[in-house]
Amino acid sequence: MPEPLPGDPSAADPARGDDRPGSGGAPEGADTAGPGGDDGDGPDGPGDGGDDGDAGGDGDAGGGRPRRRRRRGRVAAAVSLVLVLALVATLALPFTRDGLVSLWCDLTGGVCPAEEFPPITEDEESDGRVRMEPEKAALWGNYVALGDSYSSGDGAGDYDPSTAEAGGCWRSEHAYPQVVEDEFDFAGSLAFYACSSHKGSEMIDQIGTPESQIERVTENTSLVTLGIGGNDLGFIPVLRTCMMRMPLLESSVCVEQEEDIEKRMDTFEKTLTEILGEVRDRAPDARILVLGYPRLFPEDPPGMYYTLSRSDQLWLNGLAQRFNELIRDVSYRVDGDVYGSRGTGSVEYVNTFSALTGHEVSAEDAWLNGIVLGQLGEGLRVDRASFHPTAQGQMSIAERVRLQIVEGPERVLYVSRETLDGVDPDQLRSELGGPFDPALDPGASEAPEVPDAADGASESP
Repeated sequence: MPEPLPGDPSAADPARGDDRPGSGGAPEGADTAGPGGDDGDGPDGPGDGGDDGDAGGDGDAGGGRPRRRRRRGRVAAAVSLVLVLALVATLALPFTRDGLVSLWCDLTGGVCPAEEFPPITEDEESDGRVRMEPEKAALWGNYVALGDSYSSGDGAGDYDPSTAEAGGCWRSEHAYPQVVEDEFDFAGSLAFYACSSHKGSEMIDQIGTPESQIERVTENTSLVTLGIGGNDLGFIPVLRTCMMRMPLLESSVCVEQEEDIEKRMDTFEKTLTEILGEVRDRAPDARILVLGYPRLFPEDPPGMYYTLSRSDQLWLNGLAQRFNELIRDVSYRVDGDVYGSRGTGSVEYVNTFSALTGHEVSAEDAWLNGIVLGQLGEGLRVDRASFHPTAQGQMSIAERVRLQIVEGPERVLYVSRETLDGVDPDQLRSELGGPFDPALDPGASEAPEVPDAADGASESP
């Protein structure tokens, strides 16, 4: 660069970075004429053609500021691009996502992004599902109670007279479905069809007949409780085999049944999967609560219970626990398929294993019926009501169901908007009992209000 002329006031000052206003000086020999070819001595005054380095010329003759501004702009744009790319990459990589979300929350003063699993796409934000709170998702329609004697209330007393007979279903007014219905304000009513002695295999075989429990489930069912499998496992016969032996003698008669029981468990796993599929086909928006079985003997048995040794009781407890784990795993697997496919409704496991803790069959204040004693000389009889919950035991199981209804599964719940829009009190009453028994509830008076599909909420009558 040529040296500036001595005393030239327009010369750039390297020490100041050429940032002074008006430092539009040009090198010697440069054309400093203003617009119109003015040589600097025209009407605008001496040297005005180089004012601020912006008027006239290509911007370079006016010093370094415009170039620096453009350079800073490019740097800022590049930094922004890098941050955006980092954001996209980090969100795409699970191992860095949590760190970025935490950093974003800190930078924005706690304005954190909400996330669900699996993530919802833009198309699905406007799909036909309504997100609902757990309790409301259970109450918008009818409640159908299915299962065996543990769900019918056999052993709890105060039975429906039409069911209290040999080979009957023995439905008790103290059974947990009755307690649950009294606790909540369902838009519809309870269809109580659990039946003593029923097996899961029977539930499948009876589909399409008036005797079917599964056929009681309809499209406007919002809650299903299902307790089934004990008779498929043959639990009462297993107990009977354990107990009908010489008393006070250790024997392997209990554990010798292990191989047969394992085969029954394998078969029931397929049966339960099929039952849940059939129920969901009929009520895809329902919450299906699948109950396990309670522990019958203390966690640490104090001694013999009739002819059952301490080791027998521990083995029977372990058998119940393994069976519950099978029921739980099937329920979780089916629900995983529902949620992963963006379906509505749910399949949820209700853990009742410890529901009778401290009140097992050998306790002074037992919530289970013990074995039934026969007439003098007849010995022990292990029959229908033996080892079944009393009214207090049913209340304890009902509490587990109540908590599941209120708290829900560990995921969000959806109901079809079309279902909510179409449900009405007349429809709920007509569906009660299913296609083979469309009986109206004789005790129903004014029909309760149904949910508003706009927010998925239901209002109490």
